[in-house]
Order: sequence, then structure tokens, then C-alpha cells
Amino acid sequence: MHSSLKMQLPLVLVLCGAIAGCATTQPVPYGGLASVEQLRPNAGDKTGRVPYSYSTAVTLRDYSSIIIDPVQVYRGQDSQFEEVTDDEKAMLAAYMQGEFESRLRNRLRISRDAGWKTLRLKLTLTGAKSSTRFLSTVSRFDLVGGPYNLVQSIRGKEGAFTGSVSYAVELYDASTNLLVSAYIAKQYPSPMNISASLGTMDASKAGIRNGADELLAAFN
Repeated sequence: MHSSLKMQLPLVLVLCGAIAGCATTQPVPYGGLASVEQLRPNAGDKTGRVPYSYSTAVTLRDYSSIIIDPVQVYRGQDSQFEEVTDDEKAMLAAYMQGEFESRLRNRLRISRDAGWKTLRLKLTLTGAKSSTRFLSTVSRFDLVGGPYNLVQSIRGKEGAFTGSVSYAVELYDASTNLLVSAYIAKQYPSPMNISASLGTMDASKAGIRNGADELLAAFN
């Protein structure tokens, strides 16, 4: 056996075992959410990114303004934070506030008044997983992780050792306080997005950006 291959074999074996043992956590209909009674399994979602949702006949694009409440960090026992500190939770919540507001500003007027044709958006950060430093990056190139992550990328699934973010979106008619739409989402970057694999929270932040883009698209 070639000497360089011998040296790589232990790392390959470690990655094989680690990847095989990686279990991705799927969001749940969190019991502490106001919309928990309305949320149902989302049969139309094939990606696993939006496993629970609720919708009405209301058309979101009919609204012209939105009130964005401060992002809440979910404190229930069924939260799904994995190796995430309280400071990191606060950072992600602030980052989510800024990203969702900046995206929605392109389509809606950000308001503080519960007037006509105004929505109220409640965002709740319900979970996050940190990336594993070094392994999250090297697994994009090694003999085992590279092909695995390529396949995951094609399938739209999570990469090995990469972080993610889970959150709830609840949209209310601001004038009546009636829930018009809600969903629980899990977002993560493409497994081949190298820049999102460098820092422990970079993948979670990339997921937040994806989620903000998807909510904006719902208004078009």
C-alpha cells in the first residue's frame, strides 16, 4: 500500500464512522409556540426544511406593511440547541432580526402601527447546531466526505459536520390578531458552501439568510 494512502486511512476510517453516525435532528411542533395547535405536518414539503405549517386562504401579497416583533429565543424543554451557548443564541437572534428585516423591506413597508393591510411577524429561534471546526471544512475534500457532501448537495440535504438553524415563523393580521400563516423551518447551507463551514456559527447564519430569502419569496 502506498505510504501516503496508509497515512490517510485512519482519517478516512474516522470520517466514515462519524458520517455514518451523524443523525440530523428534525424540528418538532414546539409546545411553547402560540400556533402549535394549528401546525400540521407539511405533506407538500419534500426537502424536510419545512416539516410543519399552517395556512389560510389569505394571500400574503395583498399586504403592504409589516410589523416585525423582536426575535425570541425559545426556552422550552423541546428546544433543539446543540452545543450553542447563550451568547451564541443571542447573536443568532439579533442576526435573524437584521436579515429578515432587510429582506422584507424590499417588498413591504416596515411599520409600528397595526393598520390596514399590515401583518405582524413573530420569529422564534427554536434550535441551532454548531459546525465542527476543521472536520466541517476538510470533509468537503477528503476521500469520504467529498463524495458524501456532493450527493447531499444534489439532494438538498445537510452536509457532514455542518451546523444548521431551526425557527418558527408566525404571521398575524395586525388589525385583527388572527393567525394567517405559520411554519417551522430548518435551514442550512449547501454542503459545498466552503465559506459557511469555517466558523462554528457560519452555517447557522447562512441558514438564516436562506430563510429570510424564502419568506420574502412568499410575498411575490
